[in-house]
Amino acid sequence: MKKTISTLWIMLLTISLVLTACTSPTATDTSTPGATGAAKPAEGTGAPVPIKIFAQQDANVDLATNSFSKLAEQKFNIKFSWQTVPFDGAAEKRQISLASGDYPDLYMLIPWVDKFSQTDILRYSQQGVILPLDDLIKQYAPNVQKALDKYPYFKAMNTAPDGKIYGLTQLVECYHCSYPNKMWINSSWLKKLNLTMPKTLDEYKQVLEAFKTKDPNGNGKADEVPLSGSIEDYGVHIIPYFMNGFIYDDDRTYLLLNNGKVDVAANKDEWKQGLQFVKSMYDAGLIDKGAFTQNATAYKKIGDNADAQILGAGAAMHPYIFVTGGSDNSKTYDPVPPLTGPNGAFATYNYPSDPGATFVLTNKASKEAQIAAIKLVDYMFTQEGQIRGHFGEEGKDWRKPKDGDSPVEKSATPLLATIPTPTGETPHNSSWGAMAQYFQPKEFRDSWVAATDIYDTTGYERRLQEATHLYDGKQPKDVFPHWAIWIDPSTADEAAMLKTNIKNYIDQNSLQFVTGAKDLNKDWDAYVAGLNKLNLKRYTEIMQQSYDKSFKK
Repeated sequence: MKKTISTLWIMLLTISLVLTACTSPTATDTSTPGATGAAKPAEGTGAPVPIKIFAQQDANVDLATNSFSKLAEQKFNIKFSWQTVPFDGAAEKRQISLASGDYPDLYMLIPWVDKFSQTDILRYSQQGVILPLDDLIKQYAPNVQKALDKYPYFKAMNTAPDGKIYGLTQLVECYHCSYPNKMWINSSWLKKLNLTMPKTLDEYKQVLEAFKTKDPNGNGKADEVPLSGSIEDYGVHIIPYFMNGFIYDDDRTYLLLNNGKVDVAANKDEWKQGLQFVKSMYDAGLIDKGAFTQNATAYKKIGDNADAQILGAGAAMHPYIFVTGGSDNSKTYDPVPPLTGPNGAFATYNYPSDPGATFVLTNKASKEAQIAAIKLVDYMFTQEGQIRGHFGEEGKDWRKPKDGDSPVEKSATPLLATIPTPTGETPHNSSWGAMAQYFQPKEFRDSWVAATDIYDTTGYERRLQEATHLYDGKQPKDVFPHWAIWIDPSTADEAAMLKTNIKNYIDQNSLQFVTGAKDLNKDWDAYVAGLNKLNLKRYTEIMQQSYDKSFKK
């Protein structure tokens, strides 16, 4: 779901540790394609190659004086001319630069701030504004090529319908992000009420009823909120978690894949049954009414309630979305595994890397600039370059593992640990951070060192890793890979309109059925008919064609 920059800032302020969990390491993998072949220092004594570069810059970084910027300039014989923009409004400023014709040689972007969408890539490549990278990669970027060869989704996400690569996205296999629709429950309340972790949907409903009626916070008031969520992204929506006991819900496209055939989930009887179950909990007062309308800030106010702990369970990718990390409340929430319903116990899977492009060369770049730029990004696909570019300087920002250090995945070999910046100390301005986060496969991230106390903020990444093990592999055998699908330019606008209309229709009607604005018995047939009238058949045809072209060779 496309988020606005303002929403991103809200999320950054309210759940800052999710970005730490998703971007700060403590170890790496020596078996990855980029573990060898690090770029060598630039040879020769020629004049530095000028590169005008557009980048997003926050208040803690000065890219012009950044020590990694200086290292890159020296290593690849580059002289950067920086065009930096703040995070807020970055997308608009990028579009203005393109529309004005005064665009740079190179865009290097942060995907969760702004990136080139697939539509952008197709449009500007057809106009000749952005350049194909295929020949440059083959000649000068062996580590990028290895990643494309080893990771099929990464290759599919970067390869346009004409078979060419016009930009590179980041490969970031954030494990806990792969299963976003998690459920977290107040274990202290379970213990107080002598209840066990529920395993089925019906058992879960019984637990919420106990939370509502048996005063688990002990203040003599009926102030408990059994279950809440929000409308923000990061997998905090309530319906998908429960729907997965009836039929698989990807919470993005509502598309299914059955033996290579694309279908839709939201018109099936199982979908209706799932809505009936969620409605039964809503009618019983077990679901906070604000869960379907509130933002992340309002959600967190419930989890952080000062007078007494009032939240029994929260739907979220991770608990710091609804409770402040390090607080007493934050230590009481544990993950609920996928619950068994009448048709299974699925978990929503989403490949964590984003389609689109963050590394884009334009027709303003000289041949020398193109070569230097592709060598630079290739360096970030090596272990050395990834650590130095993303994390900073050894001994200052990160260190090698010591005896007793434990990687976030127990079976991995620890590679590095981050060194937190002391409170009050100025950030070191020694890395590009997320702008350099180009090669972080799961093996790399598994080797980060983390504290063993999962309820301390320093052990949070381990807590999320262990929670995700409960969900891993619970998705269907075949999942529609919407993250790696390119729509043919001739049908892209049509598909985008159909997708928006269909998804909004499903979302709105699901909420109306759950809250009682529509009757599931009386209005279901009309709902299905209305869905068909939105040209659902044509939409699935386009998605089938796109899937076949991308994955059936």
